[in-house]
Amino acid sequence: MESSELRELLTPEGLRLLDSLPAFDQKADVVSQVARLRKAGHSPELVAAVLGQSRLRAKGRAKFGDFAERMLFTEAGLEQATRLAVASTHAGRFRRAGVTRVADLGCGIGGDALAFAALELGVLAVDRDEVTAAVATYNLAPWSGAEVRLGDAEQVDLAGVDGVFLDPARRTAGHANTSRIQDPSQWSPTLDTAFAFASRFPTGVKLGPGVDRDLLPTDAECQWISVNRSVVEVGVWFGDLARPGVGRAALVFGPDGPSEMTAPGDSDDVDVAELAEYVYEPDGAVIRARLIGDLARTLDAHTISRDIAYLSSATARATPFAQCFRVIETFPLDEKLLRQELKTRGIGRVEIKKRGVDVDPAAFRKKLQLKGANEATLILTRVAGRHTALLCERVVAADLGA
Repeated sequence: MESSELRELLTPEGLRLLDSLPAFDQKADVVSQVARLRKAGHSPELVAAVLGQSRLRAKGRAKFGDFAERMLFTEAGLEQATRLAVASTHAGRFRRAGVTRVADLGCGIGGDALAFAALELGVLAVDRDEVTAAVATYNLAPWSGAEVRLGDAEQVDLAGVDGVFLDPARRTAGHANTSRIQDPSQWSPTLDTAFAFASRFPTGVKLGPGVDRDLLPTDAECQWISVNRSVVEVGVWFGDLARPGVGRAALVFGPDGPSEMTAPGDSDDVDVAELAEYVYEPDGAVIRARLIGDLARTLDAHTISRDIAYLSSATARATPFAQCFRVIETFPLDEKLLRQELKTRGIGRVEIKKRGVDVDPAAFRKKLQLKGANEATLILTRVAGRHTALLCERVVAADLGA
């Protein structure tokens, strides 16, 4: 979104028109919609702006639920925004730590600041981009305790603030079609600058889940979070925001709500042993937090090959931290052999998972020439160091024991 587009939106006419639009329909005839709005006397610029926002609001429901219906977004801002459920866990930390006013430095469109304000914390939200700060101002307008400033995280006056949250900008500038910046010294603020706030305030820093673990401090709590099995962030927590005795944590948001594993540090590995009847695929948050060993011990499981994050056990147990599969048969990882075996079994749909093998699942699926009414899961991996295909069936929660 450019500033001219935002100016069109932030008028009584623009906001009324936006709120009057029906729910966005991806299949709707956009040309007809544009023609109808133009015939009603609205300018081309305003029509483009409101239809763009209508699309983003629909997309934003996945992160913000019903709140999205009254928010404004930029393309890049929505992509980078924290999901409301996750932001609520951030806000809960500050509240439990006794923080009363949080500085959200690099606030983006205001996702985390919204959660802080909803818990009745005072909020100073700061962003250096003019359009983004204006969008955040609109989104935070319902909360009198929230203030938005246009400025730089490193220079803003933090008088009256007793806690800091940062989400360093890790993408190039702009409101759409941005690219990821890999070098932490080029982030805004830099990673070192973000961590340095911890010497003055209880501080939380949101980072991408794939950040180099060697960059994470040893004197902080690091919590990896996944939502519906997709790892979305690692939060680094300092001072009173960090929980005593917790150095590593994996917080998993699944169908039954949030579940968490915690430990003082990386867990010890378990031994490699033979493939058993069941295979577990740990959640990505557990893998990145390096808590696989602790999970294995709770499942009475072992690994099936060194440095491969699959676990195996003779029993199936319910856990929010892994998916469970029953092994039907094992085969060498041979395309022709698998094609024939799947054909014999009438398997026309396969879910392909892989670890430790150089295979493109989409291309591999095409080569299997699948036909039939049955379905299965193929796990392509190494077992005792050998490339292996595991023909499996997914074990659903209702069939798992406690």
